[in-house]
Amino acid sequence: MPVTTADVGSSPASNPRASTPIVIRTLRIGFAVLGAVALVWIPLRNIDVEAFSVANYFSYFTILSNVATIVVLLVGGLLDPGSRTWQSVRGAVTVYMVITCAVYAVLLANIDVMLTDRWINDVMHRLLPLVLLADWILAPPRTKIEDSQVLQWLAFPAVYGVYSLIRGEFVDWYPYPFLDPREQGYVSLAIGLVVLTVAMTLLALAVGAVGRLAARWRYKNDAHASFV
Repeated sequence: MPVTTADVGSSPASNPRASTPIVIRTLRIGFAVLGAVALVWIPLRNIDVEAFSVANYFSYFTILSNVATIVVLLVGGLLDPGSRTWQSVRGAVTVYMVITCAVYAVLLANIDVMLTDRWINDVMHRLLPLVLLADWILAPPRTKIEDSQVLQWLAFPAVYGVYSLIRGEFVDWYPYPFLDPREQGYVSLAIGLVVLTVAMTLLALAVGAVGRLAARWRYKNDAHASFV
């Protein structure tokens, strides 16, 4: 979903809907910096390791979601846009990070996904997802986001899955075991992906619902809000 200059460039002074407390905006910037350090740590540490692949590194859903998280936190901290489009972007990235946290906890906690440093695992798979979810609750969107729009956010995970399967055939490498058909076969792969899709859909709808509930509570006396 494209974000225009007007969407990103809005400030609290020019946009009555952009009134996030300065404490939250400052924390956004701080966590964005922490995320950026964690994100570049592995490539910098492995820059001279022949087996390390930058292309593979940026083919992990975790890494792509964390890149988006850093952008969202920085923009939210520095500019604090209030447009409907930007709030939808925030919600989408929050969903991706919640998916990252849930999938890691359930399926990947004991599997090597290239992030062997404990602190990086904790930052990318646990801390930043919680930060984004907390930010979504403490500074919810002031415009109502319908479930139909929430479901559109799942387009990125779907595209990512297709990309991973197609790329895996060419490079003989898959980022996650549940996307690897070489041992489990395509039938088991398809069943697993259906279950995963249902789970991600429920998570996305839950994030959307939490945002609406938080907005009703946070902005119940705000005439500018349009979440009802």
